[in-house]
Amino acid sequence: MNEVEIKELINKGESHHLEFKREDENNRDFAKTIIAFANTDGGKILIGVNDDGNICGVSNSDMVMRRIDDIAYQRCNPPITVLQEVCRIDNKEIIIVSIPKGTQRPYMTDGRFYIRASNRIREATREEILRIFQKNESIFYDELPVAKSSLDDMEYKDIYNFFNNYINIRVNENDINYFLKNFNIINQENIPTIAGLLFFGKNPQKYLKEARIVCSYISGNDISEEPADLKNITGTIPEMINNVEQFINLYIPEPHKIKDFKPELTKEIPISAIREFVINALGHRDYTINAPVRIIIFFDRIEIHSPGNLPNTVTVDKIKLGGAHVLRNSTIYNFLYKYGFVTDLGSGIRRASELIKNTIEKEIGLEQNDSEFIVIVPRK
Repeated sequence: MNEVEIKELINKGESHHLEFKREDENNRDFAKTIIAFANTDGGKILIGVNDDGNICGVSNSDMVMRRIDDIAYQRCNPPITVLQEVCRIDNKEIIIVSIPKGTQRPYMTDGRFYIRASNRIREATREEILRIFQKNESIFYDELPVAKSSLDDMEYKDIYNFFNNYINIRVNENDINYFLKNFNIINQENIPTIAGLLFFGKNPQKYLKEARIVCSYISGNDISEEPADLKNITGTIPEMINNVEQFINLYIPEPHKIKDFKPELTKEIPISAIREFVINALGHRDYTINAPVRIIIFFDRIEIHSPGNLPNTVTVDKIKLGGAHVLRNSTIYNFLYKYGFVTDLGSGIRRASELIKNTIEKEIGLEQNDSEFIVIVPRK
């Protein structure tokens, strides 16, 4: 970077991607800053610049650069490779340390994980750490044990039905735990997993309060309008899928058509397509986010809101083409497949989209914002 570019950068002040530091900062603070940038979106440290943007310079640039390399390698776990350059501004040397977004996230120092939030550094929460692991496909969140839950929270009637009728395995009391562990329904310490509770729990929302669906009916087209009907749908994932369908049936009319001189009732929008979108939301949502799936029936459209960003490498365009099949919740998706709710092709949204297009001659909308993925189904 040249002198003009650096001064412009300094004038903008500290930000999500920029931090000012004096060379006399302690090693721990440097390590925290490097870790935070690597765990978030990358960034730059300008060494030799005060917090207020005044340039103070460094006394020995070679020594400072060696020190930063040592910190990035020895105090960061895993070690982080940083890029450094020396620039002279107003007859003073400053060092620009560039930290890329890490490829082995999450990183930690002194046993703690840090992230960048706006123009500051803070310790990552448990949910944020898990989300980083999940994005890097280091773990599947739905396979983690649910704290304070136990085998007493499991509905064994549903478990036996699953193995006997959907897996075609005859299990008994002597070997049931073996199968529960191998199917990630419980962990090695006999604690139910998130996926286990969501499919076989007596009351999953006792521990997973936001693993639910909020359905609302608004007679107009504006989200600010008071819902004419609002229903909180809980239970296991199979139960929620069926109960959502009942709610939607209340507000999707069946226009009369005449076929072969006989009246015929057909739904305005294929319920099977809406069901597909709901299943997709429950199967692919980010369960680290404390928010429910939301289904809103408006006068002119239906919206299905699923918490979380799209998984790595998945884009809206890939979903439209039916070419996206990256699993966020491997065990949940496996159970949906075993129960016959989904195929293993990852083409559910495209298939449902084509069904709607053929029925009402309109395209669905797909949107992604910072916190959720939204399917918008137009009505006639």
